[in-house]
Amino acid sequence: VTITTRLLVSHLSGIRHYEKDITKVKEEKEKANRALKLTKSPQDKEQKEGKGIEKTDCVKQKKEHDSETKSRNSRPGRIDKEFEQEEYYLKEKFESVIESLKIFKNDPLFFKPGDQFLYSTYGFTLLSAVVERASGQKFTDYMLKMFRDLDMLSTVLDDNEAMIYNRARCYIYNKKGRLVNAPYVDNSYKWAGGGFLSSVGDLLKFGNALLYSYQAGQFKNRNAKLLPGYLKPGTVAMMWTPVPKTEVSWDRDGKYAMAWAVVEKNQQCGCCRQQRHYASHTGGAVGASSVLLILPEELHPEALGAWPVAPPRGVVVTIVCNMQSVSLNSTALKIAREFEKEKRAQ
Repeated sequence: VTITTRLLVSHLSGIRHYEKDITKVKEEKEKANRALKLTKSPQDKEQKEGKGIEKTDCVKQKKEHDSETKSRNSRPGRIDKEFEQEEYYLKEKFESVIESLKIFKNDPLFFKPGDQFLYSTYGFTLLSAVVERASGQKFTDYMLKMFRDLDMLSTVLDDNEAMIYNRARCYIYNKKGRLVNAPYVDNSYKWAGGGFLSSVGDLLKFGNALLYSYQAGQFKNRNAKLLPGYLKPGTVAMMWTPVPKTEVSWDRDGKYAMAWAVVEKNQQCGCCRQQRHYASHTGGAVGASSVLLILPEELHPEALGAWPVAPPRGVVVTIVCNMQSVSLNSTALKIAREFEKEKRAQ
């Protein structure tokens, strides 16, 4: 088979995640699909029976209320099935990304590359090895230079031995429901898939750099005053274009693109639910959770030539939490919409 970098970055490579048993992975997928059908069925039934928009809205509001209540009452940071995998807690130090490939390089693929979606941290480990060989530099050196270019000076390797100013302690709830310090792990086996420490400020810089790059090509560059983006507009557009056969566990409306989950603009009928275009990604590590969400402003053609209305235009939200297994994407989206609503009101 052939595995391309595009398949790796969209999690279509067939390379396993932390679970080694393909049977268990299939069972979990089937459960998730059944649960999704069950949550969709009440609303679909109301629409088919033609009992009116009002009742459909009531069902939707009740679901949202029940979901929020459940979220409030559940204990944050619980150890879910994902974090029961032993490889999350590796303590071995790897000197290079090439060396860390030994963890999974002899394991069989779960499916033919391109056929199915399976989120894979190890797919990104292989991707980091590609970057290393293509650039001729150590992956970590290459990334740290890039972070410096982006002025992300607080973003560093999660190196246990290094003295890192303002490094936060991480927490989990143990099996008895008590808050405890997260166990010691060494993330050198997955720098690309969860091995960097950052701050809210740096992640906002990263989000704004991408948003600027995405929108820069849409503005008229008067007297060459508008600097180019860090990436070409077409590159970001490609990264934020949903890829067929993909799915997103943390956002029912989304599809996976290239290292981003993307929701496309959509509205089926007038005066009905609107789906805004945005890109996001969550992060989950031993003792920590995070999200970065970018909601681009819907630019009107007449505003594009106006000056000084310049990119980035939109809302960037990031949340970093030193607690394991906290769901943050819906919270980030609500925050982004509130800021957008406030801006429109002005």
